Amino acid sequence: MTDNPALSKPGHAKFLGRFKRLWFHNSLADRNSSFSCGARTRIFIYLSAIAAVFLLLLASFLIPHDFHPALVRSLQVILISTGVAALGLVVYFFQRDFLLPLMHLRHWVHLMRGGFLHAQIPVVKDAEFADLAEDLNMIGIMLLKLSEDAENQLQEHTKHITSKTRSLQILYDLSASINYSGNMDDLLSKFLQTICNVANAEAATVRLFEDNHFRLVKSYGLEKFHKLDEHLLLVHEYPRGEAILNGKVVWDEAVDWDLTDMPGNNQRQHVGIVSVPLAYRNRILGLFNLFIDMRNLGNRKEMKTLLLSIGQHCGMAIEKTRLDAEAHRLNIMEEREHLSHELHDSLAQTLVSLRFQIRVLDETVESDDKQSLWQQLERIENTIDEANTELRELITHFRAPIDKRGVMVALKQIVRRFQEETEISIFLQQEWPEVTLPGNMEIQVLRIIQETLANIRKHSEAHTVRILLRSDHEGEFTVLVEDDGVGFDKPATSNHPGEHIGLGIMRERAQKIGGELIVDSEPGEGTRVVLKFSYPQKKISCTNIQTLAGK
Repeated sequence: MTDNPALSKPGHAKFLGRFKRLWFHNSLADRNSSFSCGARTRIFIYLSAIAAVFLLLLASFLIPHDFHPALVRSLQVILISTGVAALGLVVYFFQRDFLLPLMHLRHWVHLMRGGFLHAQIPVVKDAEFADLAEDLNMIGIMLLKLSEDAENQLQEHTKHITSKTRSLQILYDLSASINYSGNMDDLLSKFLQTICNVANAEAATVRLFEDNHFRLVKSYGLEKFHKLDEHLLLVHEYPRGEAILNGKVVWDEAVDWDLTDMPGNNQRQHVGIVSVPLAYRNRILGLFNLFIDMRNLGNRKEMKTLLLSIGQHCGMAIEKTRLDAEAHRLNIMEEREHLSHELHDSLAQTLVSLRFQIRVLDETVESDDKQSLWQQLERIENTIDEANTELRELITHFRAPIDKRGVMVALKQIVRRFQEETEISIFLQQEWPEVTLPGNMEIQVLRIIQETLANIRKHSEAHTVRILLRSDHEGEFTVLVEDDGVGFDKPATSNHPGEHIGLGIMRERAQKIGGELIVDSEPGEGTRVVLKFSYPQKKISCTNIQTLAGK
């Protein structure tokens, strides 16, 4: 409430001081003593006059009747007339000095209670109640002044609340527009037009801080200045130091534009320039420059607060737009990486399998075994069909084909295919519950198993492979793929793009489902690949062991 100008008025103190000087002009004891003494004196006089009247009347009746009758009658008439006249005077003065002031006081109280605070008690000079009437009139004046001040304060409060409500509505609209702005240009246009309307600015510019300097990106209303456009821009070519360093709104009133060379203008116009920082978390992202006619400026303190809030909202919107653009860019990169992984784990694996089958085909051709030749050609044809299917699926959905009946059916197909293409015995042991995992989780699990089998086929020289799928009641899933091959010391690396990058991709896939991939291998001891991830389930699974023996 301290920012309300209505509360800073000195009217109360000034008026109360004046009232105190009038009210306590004489000491309260002296006024009470004077009033009591005067009232007692007047009452004593009135009572004495009444007593004298009664004595005169009594004396007129006590005169002997045998004493000169005519003289007695005349004397009685004189005494009675004098007594009646004296009594009338007593009644008149009593009504004037007591009854009439009380009637005026009662009427004044009635008017004051009715809201007529300007009512006054008639003051008779040198009357007994003159001081009291003056004091009551002063109280009435004080109440009237307090009422007027309260009304003025109420109007100021109403105006203040209306201004705050308008400011909040503006900020609410700007906050809502942040979520619907399609790009930076639309966003800045919205804020620029809004801030011009709020500040009654004739023109405005906005600069964004990029590459350690401020770049003009948007303007509004500068066409009104015609030839002065370039001059106006040069005035604030360098950023406002105070606004940038302290994040404050800066006013510059010492700008006087000569508009005599513009159509319809024959005078100089005093235009203030307001610099509003666009800040977000103590970082200056840009700057508003407003060109305002100082005659149209309202409450500067409230305007500065509102402009600063608009600048902060604009800074937040700019940062959000930048973050959205960065998120969109990262999303595109992630999609590209995802597509490359899918190509590596699906189509690339199929092509590798096709390469092995062609080698077998060469050996079959040399052996001149037609039956085996036709079988191998049929396998190659099936592999090409699978590659075509995977490629079409990648083009349409960017994901590998997963059997609609679940991950186990797709895994069995992978195992059967591995068994048909190699001379390695493979065992699949399932201890998973009969539930459906999320699609993305199924893809990542299958791709990790598929990449592991591809590495076994290419590098392990193994004779036996075991795949174990296990889970517990808390939804902890484990995938184990182990072989009895030659093993290795460290994962093989290569400078050739696309070769021997499977382990890194497998770890990335495990991280995408919140899991962990552990690779354990020693030379001559084979290799163990363990995938652990969580997905809470309620059903308890039964064990199903399936053995697929190779040739």
